[in-house]
Amino acid sequence: MGAHRRSSARFGSVLSLCGCLALLCGVAVPRVEAGCRERDSPNCCTGRNNDCFEYTRRKTVCYCDTYCQKTGDCCDDYQSVCLISAIDCTVGSWGPWSPCTSPCGVGSTERSRQVSVPPRNGGTPCPDLKQRRGCFGNNQICSSAKDVAKILPDSFKRNFKDPWRRPHMLVKEEKASYCVYLRVKQASAACKLKLWSAQLVRERLVCAECQSDAMSKSERCGGDGLEGTRTFWSAASAVGCHGSWVRESSSQVCRCPPYSVLFV
Repeated sequence: MGAHRRSSARFGSVLSLCGCLALLCGVAVPRVEAGCRERDSPNCCTGRNNDCFEYTRRKTVCYCDTYCQKTGDCCDDYQSVCLISAIDCTVGSWGPWSPCTSPCGVGSTERSRQVSVPPRNGGTPCPDLKQRRGCFGNNQICSSAKDVAKILPDSFKRNFKDPWRRPHMLVKEEKASYCVYLRVKQASAACKLKLWSAQLVRERLVCAECQSDAMSKSERCGGDGLEGTRTFWSAASAVGCHGSWVRESSSQVCRCPPYSVLFV
């Protein structure tokens, strides 16, 4: 960077010498009016910029960057053009913080602001336009996401008539079952030890039925999943078989196909 300035200065000295020789020989050399004002936009530059130069009236190199104030090689009109007409960057106020990227747990949030007036002629450059910070998502769905679904194969159908029930005994009201379709994201190695649980493999779409006996007071089965959020499951009849899945859809009136699972 410095070598360029020195070489440019030598080039300007050579031109000046040629101009003197031309005058001695009686050849008229036109006087050039040049400086920061004659530069193409931008007239002035911030920081150290060796490409931000112009030629003086004596055809020597001068600079229009703010660094020239330290090196003493500013153009003659630098003070009048760059320091007086410099326009600093102006920014607006910060916008609101964005929602946390994680609805449950550690995530990040950011905010931004816009440039109101861009810098010109060597004015102060713009400050940061974006800010980011950490956050901890605690959405209302987080408590549901912590529920671990307990599942059994569909061979454990529980909607049956009890042959030992006395006629005078109250019959529990049967509620309509519903089905949930979940995409398996992880399954432990122990799941391979049982025939039914071995089908719970990564990226497989599983139909899980929530029957009346498994419903809570909210008429839902615990751990029936959340759309777009990974939740966890555990196989009740296969020791050590557990994993995670993501809910994709649900149906209020349905019957899962054979070899599906039931919520316990």
